Amino acid sequence: MNEFVFQNPVKLIFGKDSISNLPNELSAYGDRILVVYGGGSIKKNGLYDELMDLLNKENKEVFELGGVEPNPRLSTARQGADMCKEHNIDFILAVGGGSVLDCTKLIATAAKYDGDPWDFVVKKATPTDAVPFGTILTMAATGSEMNAGSVITNEETEEKYGWGGPFNFPKFSILDPTYTLSLPRNQTVYGIVDMMSHIFEQYFHTATNTPLLDELCEAALRTIMDAGEKLVDDLHNYDLRETILLSGTWGLNGFLGMGNAGGDWGSHDIEHAVSAVYDIPHAGGLAILFPNWMKHTMKLNPERFARMATNVFGVNPEGKSNEDIAEEGINKLRTYWTSIGAPETLADFGIDDSKIDLMAEKAAAHGPVGRFGKLNKDEVKSILTASL
Repeated sequence: MNEFVFQNPVKLIFGKDSISNLPNELSAYGDRILVVYGGGSIKKNGLYDELMDLLNKENKEVFELGGVEPNPRLSTARQGADMCKEHNIDFILAVGGGSVLDCTKLIATAAKYDGDPWDFVVKKATPTDAVPFGTILTMAATGSEMNAGSVITNEETEEKYGWGGPFNFPKFSILDPTYTLSLPRNQTVYGIVDMMSHIFEQYFHTATNTPLLDELCEAALRTIMDAGEKLVDDLHNYDLRETILLSGTWGLNGFLGMGNAGGDWGSHDIEHAVSAVYDIPHAGGLAILFPNWMKHTMKLNPERFARMATNVFGVNPEGKSNEDIAEEGINKLRTYWTSIGAPETLADFGIDDSKIDLMAEKAAAHGPVGRFGKLNKDEVKSILTASL
């Protein structure tokens, strides 16, 4: 393993009726609360009314920022930061899925900064403070509820990047599987793809002697696949929602990245370029790109891909080369994602080859793509072309 330092300060509050803990958690902060949410699903499932009743009983002064986009935009984060400054916000409550949480992280740091929030995303500036925030999660996917990462799209420049830092950790995150029961099938599928992709990103690394991490990644993937294929046909099953919800958190809370330098993340960089240009669902892009990334990079470490194929996808290795085992495993991944309803090609989103060069250029704008693959622009273009 590589040397590492690990810290995760997020207080995770998990289970049915866990929102009852909110008054106690908010008691450490002031009374001026900004509630950030997305397109209105929390109003349809009753969470909005439940939350507002609770905040009113606690005599909180509530301000609202709704309409956070699925690929959260810089302009929305700017709006939220301005609201924090104008209303002297004491605490931000992010209520929704990963996009809402990601946007809130930029709002929280930008509220304590006089410049453009984009400065943090492109590392032109480093946050030195943030408005404290907590989360109430409504979708299992990104793990943003228990990490310091955030992904933001600059719609003006068609750029989309991940960023993070010590001020991006929520003070607490409330996870009640009940709030995920109303998710439609497509969002449920995207969540499954997203959390599996996060684990794959950490599984493919260049560190040595990582048996515990490898076993944990493989166990998590098997658990997600088993629960996921049942859940997409039984969307209101609380037990399955519970399993998937916790799996999404564990997929990217840092535990699976100890000692392996965090993994690769090249597939995410490529997808960010695609969705920056075409604004497609993030996990939809990953479902298309990741198997093609695997086929392209398999030659770098056939043994690791063969291990995944055997231990996660149940490929029988007898009498086969590592390359053959690995390819069979990658095909089984594609088959699994297709079976639950994930897209297979960029054409599924109406994307042709007209902007392949632009997307490859954006993905490789800051040097080699990924730490395991270390792909150049032409290699990225090859993966994108294979994904058409």
